[in-house]
Amino acid sequence: MKTTDFNYDLPEKYIAQYPPKVRGTTNLLVLSKETGEIQHSNYSKLDEFLNPGDCVVLNDTKVIPARLFATDLEKRKRVELFLLKNINPAENVWEVLIGGAKKVRNEQFLLLEDGQTQVEIIQNKHGKPRLIRFPTSAEEVATKTGHIPLPPYIKREDTADDVKRYQTVFAKEAGAVAAPTASLNFTGDLIERLKKKNIKIVYVTLHVGWDTFVPIKEEHIEEHEIHSEWFSIEKKDAEIINRVRKNGGKIVAVGTTVTRVLETVSDENGYVEPFTGESRIFIYPGYKFKCVDILLTNFHAPETTVLLLTAAFSGKDNLLKAYKEAKENEYKFLSYGDSMLIV
Repeated sequence: MKTTDFNYDLPEKYIAQYPPKVRGTTNLLVLSKETGEIQHSNYSKLDEFLNPGDCVVLNDTKVIPARLFATDLEKRKRVELFLLKNINPAENVWEVLIGGAKKVRNEQFLLLEDGQTQVEIIQNKHGKPRLIRFPTSAEEVATKTGHIPLPPYIKREDTADDVKRYQTVFAKEAGAVAAPTASLNFTGDLIERLKKKNIKIVYVTLHVGWDTFVPIKEEHIEEHEIHSEWFSIEKKDAEIINRVRKNGGKIVAVGTTVTRVLETVSDENGYVEPFTGESRIFIYPGYKFKCVDILLTNFHAPETTVLLLTAAFSGKDNLLKAYKEAKENEYKFLSYGDSMLIV
């Protein structure tokens, strides 16, 4: 299967650069994966498309301010650091991207914007992960001096508004460097309406990584090596999901991150087990879904793993048709954009 089969034209005018003025007021395209039928609605009306006894699964990961700026103490050059993954929590060692990597060398110290914290470059070699060591918890340092890690297709600097808006209203477990964007428009009011309709709400955690934005470079999809992401699903939440499944309710995954969790821990009958660890599941067309019945997701960039997962769920032709109609109706795409519900 060729990666170019999942390309489509996405002019910049369709890419949302800002969140909606009011959270939860975005468009919702509703797509039937069986018939290809399309309806146009609003994200705030999600509850109207679900039934009593269904279960909505949300990702409660919390985005950390993963973008840091520092000064090279030797050359006085400005260096950008982007936190990717905590690979040694005991020693506060993180894998990072380094903007201007050629400016710095191993065993060199950089001074962060707070004017106090120094971080050590412990590996900066082309072709290998770039590693830095913090003197204390990187999450604590980032909270004080970091910037919101807006995706590369948002062509502006982060603002104070992004601190709240590039975060879900139920974010709890810090560790993501990208938001679970399908649920950015969830509101407390929507959650209450779902509960009043006797729809269960459960939470899993998956710390979204930067690789979620990276296009597939291989010519053939099957040759792509998927990134791993840390996740956890607790026993009480697994039990609720399984009870809903047993009683005939639908499992609604809010986002591709939730989908990856559920499909990773599901057996062939769609029942899930509590688990904490890494997920490397790569879902693309041809995959048979075991647990997820309904998917709420954003409109994704061409030739990305998240687009492939969505195409696997909806059918490629259905998805590309829906994307075409979304553009014709002036929908906004990607992280701060509109959403689609695949039923």
